[in-house]
Amino acid sequence: MGLNVYNTLTRKKEPFHPIEEGKVRMYVCGPTVYNYIHIGNARPAVVFDTVRRYFEYRGYKVNYVSNFTDVDDRLINASKARHQSVPEIAEQFIKAYKEDTGALNVQPATVHPRATETMPEIIAFINKLVESGFAYESNGDVYFRTRKFKEYGKLSHQSIDDLKAGARIQIGEDKEDPLDFALWKAAKPGEIKWNSPWGDGRPGWHIECSAMVEKYLGDTIDIHAGGTDLTFPHHENEIAQSESLHHQTMAHYWLHNGHIQINHEKMSKSIGNVILVHDLIKKFDPQVVRFFILTVQYRHPINFSDALLNDAVQAFGRLKTAHYNLSHRLNESESAANETIVEKYRKPFIEAMNDDFNTANAIAVLFDAARDANIALQNESSTIEELQAYLQVLTELPAVLGLTLADDTDRIVDRDVEALIQKREEARKNRAFDVADAIRDQLKEAGIILEDTPQGVRWKRGNV
Repeated sequence: MGLNVYNTLTRKKEPFHPIEEGKVRMYVCGPTVYNYIHIGNARPAVVFDTVRRYFEYRGYKVNYVSNFTDVDDRLINASKARHQSVPEIAEQFIKAYKEDTGALNVQPATVHPRATETMPEIIAFINKLVESGFAYESNGDVYFRTRKFKEYGKLSHQSIDDLKAGARIQIGEDKEDPLDFALWKAAKPGEIKWNSPWGDGRPGWHIECSAMVEKYLGDTIDIHAGGTDLTFPHHENEIAQSESLHHQTMAHYWLHNGHIQINHEKMSKSIGNVILVHDLIKKFDPQVVRFFILTVQYRHPINFSDALLNDAVQAFGRLKTAHYNLSHRLNESESAANETIVEKYRKPFIEAMNDDFNTANAIAVLFDAARDANIALQNESSTIEELQAYLQVLTELPAVLGLTLADDTDRIVDRDVEALIQKREEARKNRAFDVADAIRDQLKEAGIILEDTPQGVRWKRGNV
């Protein structure tokens, strides 16, 4: 089965066919760098990094471009509030973004263009739109004539009349039509600015992505992606700008990830429930955070809470334990893996990912492999080649998702836990409670939690 992706433009799953055989041109809208990123920003970073990894796993060469918006109203407001220049604030939070997403094992893009470094291309793009009649200057601002692009609304599936009903002209705007949007904004006193044919100013938000796509990927690309909140107006406006200028499709496939909710509520500064990745990865293993994000198929909403993340700690720990126990048993054996066993899990994993990058189902395959690996470890007739196959599966397939199950720390393996529990039970029978307590403490330090029940002792790992 080939790869099928859900295209927001057509609202259906479609077979993926690249423009160039074996190559993928992909643009993902990046952050506005005025603050640390929150968990909602982290989702597209993780999701589309995983999409990229899967393409590469299947042999594609991916040109992956993701931008930094390093000048806009929010940066200017932050500059005034913090008494720092816009470039200083942008540099600080670009560095923070790279650190936070790096911790989540998000690979750097092929190119991370910045708006401030793309100014000549942005101005040239706007100028061509003005010359072609798709844009006009008004008191130093430049606006796009929305109605002139006859297909406006095709991505968000809205009619131009419905959009007009909600459109308003803000104070200080001098537009021909309330639906028109800004390509260039005249500078206010004291603001950061660039010289242009229409006077000093700065670009609107939407135009930078159109100019960057054109510069780094071409007039038409394979995939344009981002959060579902960008569908309208940001991506709708990008299409209008780019297709008006180039007279061809901007992107063949539009991919959008769903929202993250916090305890079933929309994340909002007014509610005070915004969770910064910078803080979150101090509480939880970044690999667990990435794992948690991928446990839900990317288009669906995902609910976030500490309780759910603690569940993810336990679940991810089971995968790591299976990997560790295999590594410990094999002890760097170089025997060839049983390819039949490897293919038993590789095939459904690929089928899951081919179905619009369904990481939830792909992760379910990993748990199947971990379960079967544990059974094989307990079976004395299992061969080294069979165990090697399970180790390969639990190394190769998680890597496609950007997950690493190998553990650098010394971890106590399952059979050693069982042996210590048995020793503790014997100590308790002999009323050597000091020995029994010492064993419990030893296991606790190793992250093993014991639960004494009428049916016997149960245990689980309390950390990853």
